[in-house]
Amino acid sequence: MRARSAIFDLYGDHLLARDGWAPVQAVVRLTGAVDVAAPATRTAISRMTREGWLAPREDHGVRGYVATARARARLGAAWTRIFQGPVHDWDGRWHVVVTGHVSDRSARDRLAASLQFLGYGRLGPSTWVAPRASSELGAATAGVPLHSFHANLEQPGAQLAAQLWDLEALAASYSSFLLWLREQTGSCAIRSGESAYAARALIVHAWRKFLFTDPGLPARLLPDAWPGQEAAERFREATTALWPGATAYVAECLADPGARR
Repeated sequence: MRARSAIFDLYGDHLLARDGWAPVQAVVRLTGAVDVAAPATRTAISRMTREGWLAPREDHGVRGYVATARARARLGAAWTRIFQGPVHDWDGRWHVVVTGHVSDRSARDRLAASLQFLGYGRLGPSTWVAPRASSELGAATAGVPLHSFHANLEQPGAQLAAQLWDLEALAASYSSFLLWLREQTGSCAIRSGESAYAARALIVHAWRKFLFTDPGLPARLLPDAWPGQEAAERFREATTALWPGATAYVAECLADPGARR
Protein backbone atom coordinates (compact mmCIF):
# COMPACT_ATOMS: atom_id res chain seq x y z
CA MET A 1 0.00 0.00 0.00
CA ARG A 2 1.26 3.50 -0.80
CA ALA A 3 1.88 5.87 2.09
CA ARG A 4 -0.66 8.41 0.84
CA SER A 5 -3.39 5.78 0.65
CA ALA A 6 -2.52 4.39 4.08
CA ILE A 7 -2.79 7.87 5.61
CA PHE A 8 -6.12 8.64 3.92
CA ASP A 9 -7.48 5.29 5.09
CA LEU A 10 -6.26 5.89 8.64
CA TYR A 11 -7.90 9.31 8.87
CA GLY A 12 -11.10 8.21 7.17
CA ASP A 13 -11.58 4.96 9.06
CA HIS A 14 -10.42 6.01 12.53
CA LEU A 15 -9.19 9.53 13.15
CA LEU A 16 -12.14 11.61 11.93
CA ALA A 17 -14.20 10.10 14.74
CA ARG A 18 -11.46 11.14 17.22
CA ASP A 19 -11.38 14.86 16.25
CA GLY A 20 -9.20 14.23 13.19
CA TRP A 21 -5.80 14.77 14.83
CA ALA A 22 -2.89 12.45 15.56
CA PRO A 23 0.76 12.80 16.61
CA VAL A 24 3.24 12.24 13.80
CA GLN A 25 4.75 9.24 15.56
CA ALA A 26 1.34 7.59 15.92
CA VAL A 27 0.67 8.02 12.19
CA VAL A 28 4.09 6.52 11.43
CA ARG A 29 3.43 3.54 13.71
CA LEU A 30 -0.04 2.89 12.30
CA THR A 31 1.02 3.11 8.67
CA GLY A 32 3.94 0.87 9.56
CA ALA A 33 1.41 -1.82 10.48
CA VAL A 34 0.61 -2.08 6.75
CA ASP A 35 4.30 -2.11 5.79
CA VAL A 36 4.73 1.55 4.90
CA ALA A 37 8.21 2.80 5.77
CA ALA A 38 8.51 5.77 8.13
CA PRO A 39 10.33 8.04 5.60
CA ALA A 40 7.58 7.40 3.04
CA THR A 41 4.91 8.30 5.59
CA ARG A 42 6.68 11.53 6.56
CA THR A 43 7.10 12.51 2.91
CA ALA A 44 3.44 11.80 2.21
CA ILE A 45 2.35 13.87 5.22
CA SER A 46 4.34 16.84 3.93
CA ARG A 47 2.88 16.50 0.45
CA MET A 48 -0.68 16.12 1.73
CA THR A 49 -0.17 19.23 3.87
CA ARG A 50 0.91 21.24 0.81
CA GLU A 51 -2.14 19.95 -1.05
CA GLY A 52 -4.51 21.07 1.69
CA TRP A 53 -5.57 17.69 3.07
CA LEU A 54 -3.73 17.95 6.40
CA ALA A 55 -2.69 20.86 8.61
CA PRO A 56 -0.02 20.94 11.33
CA ARG A 57 -1.30 21.36 14.87
CA GLU A 58 0.27 21.01 18.28
CA ASP A 59 -1.62 19.50 21.19
CA HIS A 60 -0.01 20.12 24.59
CA GLY A 61 3.33 20.58 22.88
CA VAL A 62 2.99 17.43 20.76
CA ARG A 63 3.44 17.93 17.02
CA GLY A 64 0.77 16.33 14.88
CA TYR A 65 -1.50 16.79 11.91
CA VAL A 66 -5.24 17.33 11.69
CA ALA A 67 -7.57 16.67 8.77
CA THR A 68 -8.63 19.91 7.08
CA ALA A 69 -12.24 20.81 6.30
CA ARG A 70 -11.61 19.69 2.73
CA ALA A 71 -10.34 16.30 3.89
CA ARG A 72 -13.21 15.87 6.35
CA ALA A 73 -15.77 16.53 3.62
CA ARG A 74 -14.18 14.18 1.10
CA LEU A 75 -13.41 11.38 3.56
CA GLY A 76 -16.76 11.68 5.31
CA ALA A 77 -18.60 11.31 2.02
CA ALA A 78 -16.33 8.45 0.92
CA TRP A 79 -16.80 6.48 4.14
CA THR A 80 -20.54 6.97 3.94
CA ARG A 81 -20.46 5.41 0.48
CA ILE A 82 -18.18 2.62 1.69
CA PHE A 83 -20.34 1.50 4.59
CA GLN A 84 -23.92 2.51 3.75
CA GLY A 85 -24.40 -0.24 1.18
CA PRO A 86 -26.23 -0.05 -2.14
CA VAL A 87 -29.30 2.12 -2.66
CA HIS A 88 -32.23 0.06 -3.93
CA ASP A 89 -34.92 2.67 -4.51
CA TRP A 90 -34.97 4.76 -7.69
CA ASP A 91 -37.73 6.90 -9.19
CA GLY A 92 -36.62 6.25 -12.77
CA ARG A 93 -35.18 9.73 -13.34
CA TRP A 94 -31.56 10.49 -14.13
CA HIS A 95 -29.55 13.43 -12.86
CA VAL A 96 -28.12 15.10 -15.94
CA VAL A 97 -25.08 17.39 -15.76
CA VAL A 98 -24.02 19.45 -18.77
CA THR A 99 -20.64 21.11 -18.29
CA GLY A 100 -19.43 24.24 -20.02
CA HIS A 101 -16.27 24.45 -22.09
CA VAL A 102 -13.02 23.74 -20.24
CA SER A 103 -10.07 24.67 -22.45
CA ASP A 104 -7.24 23.18 -20.39
CA ARG A 105 -6.83 19.47 -21.06
CA SER A 106 -5.54 18.58 -17.61
CA ALA A 107 -8.46 20.45 -16.05
CA ARG A 108 -10.86 18.51 -18.28
CA ASP A 109 -9.25 15.25 -17.21
CA ARG A 110 -9.55 16.19 -13.52
CA LEU A 111 -13.20 17.14 -14.02
CA ALA A 112 -13.93 13.83 -15.75
CA ALA A 113 -12.20 11.86 -12.98
CA SER A 114 -14.15 13.76 -10.31
CA LEU A 115 -17.50 13.14 -11.99
CA GLN A 116 -16.71 9.46 -12.47
CA PHE A 117 -15.74 9.19 -8.79
CA LEU A 118 -19.14 10.65 -7.88
CA GLY A 119 -20.92 8.01 -9.95
CA TYR A 120 -21.61 9.89 -13.18
CA GLY A 121 -21.31 8.20 -16.56
CA ARG A 122 -20.40 10.07 -19.73
CA LEU A 123 -23.37 10.30 -22.10
CA GLY A 124 -21.70 12.80 -24.45
CA PRO A 125 -18.60 15.04 -24.68
CA SER A 126 -19.95 17.40 -22.01
CA THR A 127 -22.99 15.50 -20.73
CA TRP A 128 -22.94 13.23 -17.68
CA VAL A 129 -25.72 11.25 -16.01
CA ALA A 130 -26.22 9.41 -12.72
CA PRO A 131 -29.27 7.75 -11.16
CA ARG A 132 -29.15 10.32 -8.35
CA ALA A 133 -27.59 13.71 -7.67
CA SER A 134 -24.35 13.82 -5.70
CA SER A 135 -24.05 16.13 -2.71
CA GLU A 136 -20.40 16.63 -3.67
CA LEU A 137 -21.12 17.88 -7.18
CA GLY A 138 -20.66 21.55 -6.31
CA ALA A 139 -17.25 21.03 -4.75
CA ALA A 140 -16.12 18.70 -7.53
CA THR A 141 -17.05 21.16 -10.28
CA ALA A 142 -16.05 24.41 -8.57
CA GLY A 143 -15.22 27.04 -11.18
CA VAL A 144 -16.76 25.05 -14.03
CA PRO A 145 -19.96 26.42 -15.61
CA LEU A 146 -22.64 23.76 -15.71
CA HIS A 147 -26.35 23.11 -15.93
CA SER A 148 -27.95 20.22 -14.06
CA PHE A 149 -31.46 18.82 -13.94
CA HIS A 150 -33.42 15.60 -13.46
CA ALA A 151 -34.94 13.91 -16.48
CA ASN A 152 -36.60 10.76 -17.72
CA LEU A 153 -34.57 9.38 -20.62
CA GLU A 154 -36.10 7.41 -23.47
CA GLN A 155 -33.59 4.56 -23.34
CA PRO A 156 -34.46 1.80 -20.83
CA GLY A 157 -32.52 2.28 -17.60
CA ALA A 158 -30.73 -1.07 -17.50
CA GLN A 159 -29.77 -0.74 -21.15
CA LEU A 160 -28.35 2.75 -20.60
CA ALA A 161 -26.44 1.60 -17.52
CA ALA A 162 -24.82 -1.22 -19.50
CA GLN A 163 -23.87 1.30 -22.17
CA LEU A 164 -22.31 3.86 -19.82
CA TRP A 165 -20.49 1.53 -17.44
CA ASP A 166 -18.54 -1.68 -18.01
CA LEU A 167 -20.67 -3.78 -15.70
CA GLU A 168 -19.13 -7.04 -16.90
CA ALA A 169 -15.67 -5.91 -15.83
CA LEU A 170 -17.06 -4.56 -12.56
CA ALA A 171 -18.74 -7.89 -11.82
CA ALA A 172 -15.45 -9.67 -12.45
CA SER A 173 -13.72 -7.29 -10.03
CA TYR A 174 -16.27 -8.05 -7.33
CA SER A 175 -15.86 -11.79 -7.87
CA SER A 176 -12.09 -11.41 -7.56
CA PHE A 177 -12.54 -9.37 -4.39
CA LEU A 178 -14.67 -12.13 -2.87
CA LEU A 179 -11.97 -14.72 -3.53
CA TRP A 180 -9.28 -12.44 -2.10
CA LEU A 181 -11.40 -11.63 0.98
CA ARG A 182 -11.90 -15.32 1.74
CA GLU A 183 -8.14 -15.76 1.70
CA GLN A 184 -7.62 -12.74 3.95
CA THR A 185 -10.17 -13.76 6.56
CA GLY A 186 -9.47 -17.49 6.44
CA SER A 187 -5.67 -17.57 6.33
CA CYS A 188 -5.05 -17.06 10.04
CA ALA A 189 -6.71 -16.06 13.27
CA ILE A 190 -6.42 -12.44 14.36
CA ARG A 191 -4.04 -12.61 17.32
CA SER A 192 -3.49 -8.97 18.26
CA GLY A 193 -4.83 -5.49 17.89
CA GLU A 194 -2.08 -4.68 15.41
CA SER A 195 -2.95 -7.58 13.12
CA ALA A 196 -6.66 -6.70 13.36
CA TYR A 197 -5.84 -3.11 12.41
CA ALA A 198 -3.67 -4.22 9.50
CA ALA A 199 -6.25 -6.70 8.22
CA ARG A 200 -9.08 -4.17 8.38
CA ALA A 201 -6.93 -1.49 6.75
CA LEU A 202 -6.10 -3.76 3.83
CA ILE A 203 -9.73 -4.81 3.37
CA VAL A 204 -11.05 -1.24 3.55
CA HIS A 205 -8.35 -0.09 1.14
CA ALA A 206 -9.27 -2.80 -1.36
CA TRP A 207 -12.96 -1.94 -1.07
CA ARG A 208 -12.33 1.81 -1.35
CA LYS A 209 -11.05 1.28 -4.89
CA PHE A 210 -14.60 0.41 -5.95
CA LEU A 211 -15.57 4.04 -5.30
CA PHE A 212 -13.70 4.87 -8.51
CA THR A 213 -15.33 2.16 -10.64
CA ASP A 214 -18.77 1.42 -9.17
CA PRO A 215 -21.35 4.20 -9.77
CA GLY A 216 -23.62 2.79 -7.07
CA LEU A 217 -26.46 1.87 -9.40
CA PRO A 218 -29.82 0.88 -7.89
CA ALA A 219 -30.55 -2.84 -7.98
CA ARG A 220 -33.07 -2.60 -10.81
CA LEU A 221 -30.36 -1.31 -13.17
CA LEU A 222 -27.95 -4.16 -12.45
CA PRO A 223 -27.70 -7.57 -14.13
CA ASP A 224 -29.19 -10.60 -12.38
CA ALA A 225 -27.01 -12.44 -9.83
CA TRP A 226 -24.94 -9.30 -9.27
CA PRO A 227 -21.83 -10.27 -7.21
CA GLY A 228 -21.51 -6.79 -5.76
CA GLN A 229 -24.30 -7.53 -3.29
CA GLU A 230 -22.55 -10.55 -1.78
CA ALA A 231 -19.22 -8.70 -1.85
CA ALA A 232 -20.74 -5.83 0.15
CA GLU A 233 -22.21 -8.21 2.71
CA ARG A 234 -18.94 -10.11 3.18
CA PHE A 235 -17.03 -6.81 3.38
CA ARG A 236 -19.26 -5.51 6.15
CA GLU A 237 -19.05 -8.80 8.06
CA ALA A 238 -15.24 -8.84 7.91
CA THR A 239 -14.72 -5.20 8.84
CA THR A 240 -17.25 -5.41 11.68
CA ALA A 241 -15.48 -8.45 13.14
CA LEU A 242 -12.11 -6.69 12.95
CA TRP A 243 -13.30 -3.36 14.32
CA PRO A 244 -12.86 -3.96 18.09
CA GLY A 245 -9.23 -5.05 17.77
CA ALA A 246 -8.44 -2.39 15.18
CA THR A 247 -9.88 0.54 17.10
CA ALA A 248 -8.22 -0.65 20.31
CA TYR A 249 -4.86 -0.64 18.54
CA VAL A 250 -5.44 2.89 17.22
CA ALA A 251 -6.24 4.05 20.76
CA GLU A 252 -3.07 2.37 22.01
CA CYS A 253 -0.93 4.13 19.40
CA LEU A 254 -2.50 7.53 20.09
CA ALA A 255 -1.98 7.14 23.85
CA ASP A 256 1.60 5.83 23.60
CA PRO A 257 3.86 8.26 25.51
CA GLY A 258 6.49 7.77 22.82
CA ALA A 259 4.10 9.20 20.24
CA ARG A 260 3.52 12.31 22.34
CA ARG A 261 7.09 13.51 22.60
